[in-house]
Amino acid sequence: MWFLFASLTAISESCKDLFSKLSLNRMNEYLVAWILMFFSLPLLGLGVIWSGIPEIGDEYVKALLIHGSLNTLAIILYMRAIKSSELSITVPMVSFTPLFLLITSPIIVGELPSLAGVMGVFLIVGGSYLLHLNLISQGVWAPFKALFEKPGPRFMMLVAFIWSITANFDKIGVQNSSPSFWSFSLALFMSISMFPFALRSTPDFVKVIRINLRHLVPIGIFQSCAMLFQMLALQTALVAYVVSIKRTSTALSVLWGRLFLNEANLRAKLLGVGIMLLGVVLVLLNQ
Repeated sequence: MWFLFASLTAISESCKDLFSKLSLNRMNEYLVAWILMFFSLPLLGLGVIWSGIPEIGDEYVKALLIHGSLNTLAIILYMRAIKSSELSITVPMVSFTPLFLLITSPIIVGELPSLAGVMGVFLIVGGSYLLHLNLISQGVWAPFKALFEKPGPRFMMLVAFIWSITANFDKIGVQNSSPSFWSFSLALFMSISMFPFALRSTPDFVKVIRINLRHLVPIGIFQSCAMLFQMLALQTALVAYVVSIKRTSTALSVLWGRLFLNEANLRAKLLGVGIMLLGVVLVLLNQ
């Protein structure tokens, strides 16, 4: 079941990214980032009503404060990264979150994948990176060279590392509450912490949201599904495996981009997709 939930997470993530991309044509990044969390609250709230309020463990509050604070910082850094440097040298850096998890998960939650599982994670990361090769006009190693020259890639690499920490606290939060309650409380915390940035970036944000409401509702639906499915997967699977499967959303985004946004270079990206799928098989066989 964990693989089913992780796969549904990837599908939901890719659909959320599609609608977010469409919304970014009309709104700024900070407002869309806040909408991701705020518009997911109604559906996640229904999940809490359906499943009930669980018994809260001792680690719940600590996990919520750490995760919520770090993720708010990560989103701000993410926005600064894509604003300060070219997408071609910033986007590939996010692919390295599962690799960082091979370091952070043993330390934070005591999880260590098998050797074959580690190989699967490397393949998924490598395939995800290859999906962006068509963007890298300066060469395969351009993002790494830019780490020493430009702030954007450094910000994005820091984002990838922060997400490797927060993913572990997702598991702690689920273990000390429930998937639905943790998802709702995290979305609420993030909505409150990100609201000042959304308001500052868009003073007339109520009008902007009202005008674009029909484009924003799907973002909240898919974001809430992605959060809930990920938490359900984390109940029984290693964090590194769940996040690796989640990262296959980039492969699905390639397909959606071709079908709905008329993006090119599909054939050039198939190698990356194939490598990611091989990594998925290795992870699945070793869980």
